[in-house]
Amino acid sequence: MIYELLFPLRHHALLGWLNVLRYVPFRTIAATITAMVLAFFLAPWFIRELQRKQIGQVVRDVGPESHKVKAGTPTMGGALLLLCILVPTILWGDVRNPFVLATAAVTAGYGVIGYLDDYLKIKFKSSGGLPGRYKLLGQTLIGGAAVSYTFLYKSALPADWLDIRTRLSIPFVAFSKHPIDLPLWVYVPFAIFVVVAWSNAVNLTDGLDGLAIGPVLINASTYLVWAYLAGATFWKFSMARYLDIAPISSAGELSVYCGATIGAGIGFLWYNTYPAQIFMGDVGSLALGGGLGMLAVFTKNELLSVLLGGVFVLETVSVVTQVMSFKLTGKRIFLMAPIHHHFEKKGWAEPKVIVRFWIVSVLLALVSLASLKLR
Repeated sequence: MIYELLFPLRHHALLGWLNVLRYVPFRTIAATITAMVLAFFLAPWFIRELQRKQIGQVVRDVGPESHKVKAGTPTMGGALLLLCILVPTILWGDVRNPFVLATAAVTAGYGVIGYLDDYLKIKFKSSGGLPGRYKLLGQTLIGGAAVSYTFLYKSALPADWLDIRTRLSIPFVAFSKHPIDLPLWVYVPFAIFVVVAWSNAVNLTDGLDGLAIGPVLINASTYLVWAYLAGATFWKFSMARYLDIAPISSAGELSVYCGATIGAGIGFLWYNTYPAQIFMGDVGSLALGGGLGMLAVFTKNELLSVLLGGVFVLETVSVVTQVMSFKLTGKRIFLMAPIHHHFEKKGWAEPKVIVRFWIVSVLLALVSLASLKLR
């Protein structure tokens, strides 16, 4: 909004300094700071309101004993996260950009699904919440609408995106030489699956204080680099073509969304770190995961996202294998799933599990960024 309203005024004699708004890095930094300040400023009031309305965490009976003390801790803090992400994105981003519009819409839409899930848990004092089939249906419909818009509504899309939209980048392989080009009717369902999968993967990871938001921050920071490089051009010199990654001129605007996510995440982590004063709830985890999924699709890193988000993948695989093993053999592979609870059961202190998962996430991000030149 600030970009839309003020940038045209740069031609005025006294307002030439507004030309700085044309630069994505400036607006990305501004969005990051705005989101962080909003989170720091609003969080204390938000926590008090949640406590006043007795909106507290419902702890599963089968969970680790150490988690019993978390019952009643204010939850649904993801609502604050969404506010701190979407407002700076609207303020500093180009809201006409189809990638920004679609990513923000999925973030907001998945937040609504998460809100319903959290609301039902609190209302009925149960960890069940919204039935999984309805949750998946809502995620698929919202993700499908956003993906279809950015893949099928040609008049709103940049030409360079239309040329490569159905291609898959192979990690550590040059994009221009060895892309996987899928039919549109195959790629669109695949892209929807990526968005829905990442949403649920982050949701499964959100089980310890700060465990999910740390890797989200690391992933968002990595996507910020990818998005900016995909659209960065300096005096007709394309960074994307130099690095041989997917060249998408409009993808740079996603850096603003990534910056807002980083700023909001840091502000939230101040209150979510162990011992947490507030939990994000499904309203936050589903929305953040959906946003990461959209970033993976729009930066053409669908396959590389499996490496980058390895912590989320590990958490999801641990749940799937645990369920399948128990149904097929009656035995459990892990002491408890998701896997962060397995390590707790083995005697690891909660902060140790959290920080070690963060360290793994940083390592995976560095390897992912190394693929920029190892191709």
